[in-house]
Formats: sequence, C-alpha cells, structure tokens
Amino acid sequence: MYQPRTYRHWVKGNDLAAFEVTVKETDLYLRARSDLKKEAHELVLKYRQTLEEYIEGHPLFLTSLEPVAVEKDAPPLVADMAEAARKAGVGPMAAVAGAIAEAVGKGLSAFSQEVIVENGGDIYLKSLIKRRIGIYAGQSPLTGRVGLEIEGKETPLGVCTSSGTVGHSLSFGRADAVVVLSLSTALADAAATAIGNLIRQPEDIPGGIEFARGIGGLRGVVIIQGEQVGVWGELKLCQMEA
Repeated sequence: MYQPRTYRHWVKGNDLAAFEVTVKETDLYLRARSDLKKEAHELVLKYRQTLEEYIEGHPLFLTSLEPVAVEKDAPPLVADMAEAARKAGVGPMAAVAGAIAEAVGKGLSAFSQEVIVENGGDIYLKSLIKRRIGIYAGQSPLTGRVGLEIEGKETPLGVCTSSGTVGHSLSFGRADAVVVLSLSTALADAAATAIGNLIRQPEDIPGGIEFARGIGGLRGVVIIQGEQVGVWGELKLCQMEA
C-alpha cells in the first residue's frame, strides 16, 4: 500500500527550490539553489545503471542479508555500499538508498552550493546555514515534536532513518525510528537498518545504543520506540514547531 510521504516536508529548507525525480524504485525529493531536475534525473539514471549492471553479474549483491566482498575495481557506488554493509554487518542493499542519495547529492554540488536529497527517509544534506530535520516516527507521540538541528559547518552529512513500523523497507525490529548521522550517507543507511533490527521493545534501546557505539564512522544515533528515546553522539535534538 502506498504511504504518502508527508515527512518529506519536515526538512526545513523553503529558501531552496524543490523538485522530485522518480526512476523505477528510486523516488527522490530534492532541494537546491535552483531547479536541477534534469541534472538530477541524469545522475539517477547513471548510478542506477551502474548498480543494475553490477547486480546482473553478481546477483548475491542484491539478495544477501550479510556483507558481501567486492572486487578492488568495483564501481565506487558498489564499493561504498559494500564497505558500509561490512561495518554495520548487514547486506549491501541496506545501504542503497543512502548511497544513491549521496552520489546524486555530490553530483549536484557542481551546480549548487546547497543540496538536500531525500530518498525514502534517507537524507544527504549539504548546507551553508543551520537546518532542522523533523523525525518521523510513525504512531509514536514524538512524531513531529522532536527533530535534529544541524549546523551548516557539520555538512555534508548523511541523516538516515530506519523503522520497523513505517514503510516497506525490510527490518527485523519494531523501532518507530532509528536515526543515524554519518559523514557517509551509505553507512548511515546501513547502520540504521542494523540498529533497527535489534529494537523490538523499549528495553532494547540501551543495547541498540551500545551496538551503534561499536560501528566506526557514526556521528550520532537517535532511537525511538513509543514514548521512549535513546540518544548518543554528536547531535543536537530540538523541538519542532507544530
């Protein structure tokens, strides 16, 4: 069933032009200094082709729920996904949304000093000013009430969300939201999935935080289940306006 992506408008950035690009399963919501839809569409096609061609010759890369080793000369997008999966202990496709968001965002940076790319709740953020990102946590009473405040100097940054109660992405847990910050958007995506798999009840939150601390390269984590919240790392929570 289709779920309206109302959370897309929770990244505060109305000073930027907004546009969308959809190619097969890739459904991006973007903001930049100008409408770069044409450029973004070309980048999506480029990176999807790279990934699809690699998967055609390496089908395990698509289906594995565990890390998969890739060749030294594998395409950079594939290598980034494989490395993120290795660090988080999940299959490489757990990093696909973040990896594509980051690749497209970096490509658009040649045309705009500020770029926000959202791909199914996974965000690549490059900003010159402070931005606020609302946290969408399904039926949790904290949805829309709490968010992240990110300074421009902290970007480029990946901000990725995994949920066991929202959306269609595979999760073995029941967290309403696991939000991970990392300089690597692919790693933030893979780590959010891995941490989310561990959260089935509020009592699991401390264990999820401890697991996150053991993944090298993370800047911070927020775990929400119901009214319970766990926070670790270099991040600033803020109250969102109604």
